[in-house]
Amino acid sequence: MAVSSLTRMTVPLSSDQSSSTQGLLMPKLKYRFRIIFENFGVSTPRTELTKQVMTFARPQVSFAEVNIPIYNSTVKLAGKHTWNDVTVSLRDDASGNVSKLVGEQLQKQFDFMEMSSASSGIDYKFITRCEILDGGNGANEPTVLETWELYGCYLQQTNYQTLDYGSSDPVSIDLTIRYDNALQTPLDTGVGAQVGRTLGTVVTG
Repeated sequence: MAVSSLTRMTVPLSSDQSSSTQGLLMPKLKYRFRIIFENFGVSTPRTELTKQVMTFARPQVSFAEVNIPIYNSTVKLAGKHTWNDVTVSLRDDASGNVSKLVGEQLQKQFDFMEMSSASSGIDYKFITRCEILDGGNGANEPTVLETWELYGCYLQQTNYQTLDYGSSDPVSIDLTIRYDNALQTPLDTGVGAQVGRTLGTVVTG
């Protein structure tokens, strides 16, 4: 097969919409990522958490529905938004670095020994940063293709998972993270980008 024919391995579009030799765009790959936690737990460094991440679910946002009943129909509007929880799965290392940091974060949220809670959210909330990389490593420094920054995070649920004589899988700790807001950087693209705000007076689009 001629190499030039590879440029046609994509969806054909009208000539005024795309070049006939555009080719297929390179996708972001699921396994090229790193997760960074800021102000998580007490001990430093926190890089052990980054190295022990197995899976991470990117943010999801949903909008409540506002229904306006009208003649013979209903108009639907977007109401308040909600950021859905994200989950991260960590390998629990033999040195106890991961379980120590997770335990410290839980203690910041609520002191289980003294039965004492934090006085305000700023005392225990942290930032979670998800970076999708281009595959670079070593002498080739990786390029960050996309970053999700989650603000106002806290651990909503911590699952220390089960042990199993019949399994050879590593022990894991699964975290459910609840947060207040998320932005996608660079800020000129994605969630958080500046988009001109239009002002109208009718509900229909």
